Amino acid sequence: MSKALKDIEVDCLLEAIHQHYGYDFHNYAKASLKRRIQGFVSKTGHQQVSELVPKVLHDREFFGDFLHCMSVTVTEMFRDPAMFKELRENVIPTLKTYSRINIWHAGCATGEEVYSMAILLHEEGLLEQARIYATDLNHRSLATAQAAIYPAERMKLYSQNYLNAGGKQAFTDYYWENYDSAKINDFLRHKVTFASHNLCCDQNFAEMHLILCRNVLIYFDKNLQERVLDLFTKGLVPRGFLALGEKETLKFSSSQQQFDSLNDTLKIYRKKRHV
Repeated sequence: MSKALKDIEVDCLLEAIHQHYGYDFHNYAKASLKRRIQGFVSKTGHQQVSELVPKVLHDREFFGDFLHCMSVTVTEMFRDPAMFKELRENVIPTLKTYSRINIWHAGCATGEEVYSMAILLHEEGLLEQARIYATDLNHRSLATAQAAIYPAERMKLYSQNYLNAGGKQAFTDYYWENYDSAKINDFLRHKVTFASHNLCCDQNFAEMHLILCRNVLIYFDKNLQERVLDLFTKGLVPRGFLALGEKETLKFSSSQQQFDSLNDTLKIYRKKRHV
C-alpha cells in the first residue's frame, strides 16, 4: 500500500473518532501517532488501518482499547527526582504564602506523580489546604489512579526516587502491601479529584497555583502545543508555576514572554505578574 493511501486511512479513522466520540487526534505529532495506530493494528490482528473504523464506531470496548493504546501512560512515583526536589525547595515556600492551594496535574496517566505531589505537600504541611486536580483522557488510566493500587515490585524504585527527591520520612509510611500489590494510604487520596479531560478541546481549570504537564506536549504538533500552553497560561494565577517534561520547553512558543524561567534545566516556569 502506498504512503498516500495509508495516510488517507489514518485520516478517515481520526475523523470517524472525532465525529462520533469527540476525541480529536488530528493535532497529535503525526509520526508518533501513526506508530501507535500501526502498533494497535498489529496487536488486534488486523491488516489495514481502515479495518479499525467500523469496530471503533460500533464497539465501545474496542474503542477503549484503542484509546488506551493512544494515551501516554509512562510514569512513576517521584519521576525525575530532581524536579520534585526543586519543587520542594523553590516552589513550596511560595505556595505556603497562600491560604488555599490549587494544583492541576494535566495528563496524569495512572496517578503515580499525583500521589508523589500529595506526599510532598504532606511533608511540607500543606496537604490540608491543598486541592489536587488530576486529569487525563484515558478512562482506564484514571480508574487505576483512583484505585491507587500499584505493583509492589515497583516500590523499591519509587522509594529510591523519593529519597533522591528529598523525602523526609520512610516511604513505607505512605502505602501498605498486600501480597503483590501496594495501595496508597487514604489520607493522601482524599485531597485528589480525578476527572476526564481532553487537552485538545476542553477548557482550563482556573485559579491554579501550580500546573504540571510533563511529557505530554511532545506528542502534540506545534498548533496543539500552542493551544495547551495558552490554556495553562490562562489557568494560572499571577506568579503561578508551570512544570513541563524534560524534553519540553516554552522556548519558541507564543507563551514564552508571559513566563520567567525558575529552572530552565528542569523546565519549571513562573507566570509573570501582569499578563
